[in-house]
Amino acid sequence: MDDKVKKIITPEKCEIFAKNCIERGREDLALQAKERAVQLRAEGYGAETQAEREALEAVYAYEEVLSTKNGKKTRAGRTWQMISRHGIIGAVERAVNRPTETQGYTSLVEMGLEDYAFENVILRYPDLFSEQAVSISRERMEHWQNS
Repeated sequence: MDDKVKKIITPEKCEIFAKNCIERGREDLALQAKERAVQLRAEGYGAETQAEREALEAVYAYEEVLSTKNGKKTRAGRTWQMISRHGIIGAVERAVNRPTETQGYTSLVEMGLEDYAFENVILRYPDLFSEQAVSISRERMEHWQNS
């Protein structure tokens, strides 16, 4: 990550920086600023473990995708409800165990944020999730990488 981006201390300043970078044709720095905003938001939420922080980063990255797609700030309302009810890890587990794929993976890839997919978080911390969630995540990642 560029030193200029590392020095930004708020998500809002990251957004301004990213917008300015896009206007100046520096999409690479804009992407880094968006990633930094995701990291700062996750840190601000108060995750207790690295896995929870990465799961929160996935939620914030998905919100970034939604906001870009909708042209306005968009929250992942249902995901936040699940986090409130079941905790961070429980919400990720439930999202991945659904019969349909988690929304937004293709959009995450298009924005260069594919590492933030819930499935990737599960595969990085398989001991925290059920065998079923790990298996589903592995299958989906293989499918997406082969597509």
